[in-house]
Amino acid sequence: MSIPIASGSVKTAPTPQNTPLSTAPISQGMSRPTVPDISEEGEDGATGMSQAMLGLVQGKLGELGARNNDYIESLPLSQKLRLQALKGVQSEQDELLEKFELEHLELDKKYHELRQPLYTRRNELVHGIGASPSKEEIDQGQSQSTKEDANYEPLSLDVPDDGKGIPKFWLTALKNHLTLADIVTKKDEPALESLRDLRLAYLDDKHGFKLSFHFDPNEFFENEVLYKTYIYKSHVGYWGDLVYDKSIGTEIKWKEDKNLTKEITVKKQRNKNTNQTRLVKKAVPIPSFFNFFDPPQPPEDDDDSASYDSEYEDLQNRIEADYQLGEDLKEKVIPKAVDYFTAVATKYDILAALSDEEDWDDDEEDGDEGDEED
Repeated sequence: MSIPIASGSVKTAPTPQNTPLSTAPISQGMSRPTVPDISEEGEDGATGMSQAMLGLVQGKLGELGARNNDYIESLPLSQKLRLQALKGVQSEQDELLEKFELEHLELDKKYHELRQPLYTRRNELVHGIGASPSKEEIDQGQSQSTKEDANYEPLSLDVPDDGKGIPKFWLTALKNHLTLADIVTKKDEPALESLRDLRLAYLDDKHGFKLSFHFDPNEFFENEVLYKTYIYKSHVGYWGDLVYDKSIGTEIKWKEDKNLTKEITVKKQRNKNTNQTRLVKKAVPIPSFFNFFDPPQPPEDDDDSASYDSEYEDLQNRIEADYQLGEDLKEKVIPKAVDYFTAVATKYDILAALSDEEDWDDDEEDGDEGDEED
């Protein structure tokens, strides 16, 4: 079975939990990828689980299967036939659920296209190109600001437009997203100041989407556009969810000594025979937002080298985080970029995070109370 990502009043895609590496689905009526679990991947999909947990799960499944099989076998033939009829009805329900998910994806594409003129206008206003802000646009914006803050005082319109855009718009929007705030480093910021636009496009030849980061010429890399593509599997998962297959990033063409994902360390080595010394330079990976374009990849289904150690678990966590971040950029940052720039969206993210923490705290408190009563 797949573990769906919960959807609340705010469009968000929480990080999937306790799921293997191979692929990742979309569920609960909203486009929300998750990562399928063992039953969707078959026996090979279980490699991400610890041996102890795998044994426990297999034991439970075996016990449950034996008990159910014994019961089903005890039924009269007429009831066995009725059970097969029920499975037939269930399969028709599954077909409708798959059709719903695929049609929902097409609906996402339709409304994404309808938003394109608004995204174009947003880009013009951000960069001070095209027509100046109209009175209607400003009035509508000030009306929205009043809804968000009862103490907001409308600005005077008696100021001519100077034609200047909003500096550091996308850098600020990215840093106001809770997860990205931890990923964007101080060293990344000068490069991200040249980020001109962030766009979304759905794939034509397969299910999935592509994020494109458009940059002005800068001192760090040659690329004008950096892409990150997320591909779904062609079929839905057991619960009717679209399932992630993989993600692909652009190879960044770094300028000399400007690679933000590597740090050059210098180590002195001494020759044992001649006692001469030399300096050896080594590129060491470091945290950076731009590691986003070099995503971790799950092992192949037939890769026998996969182990159950902490490195494998770390790989699983990084893959899940990569899927999560792609969804957040698609579903939240791109459509709500203005609200992330002003930090309005950030407040909703914080409230959602606090709500999640309270849910876990409540569970722990209930458990403690139960222990005390015993």
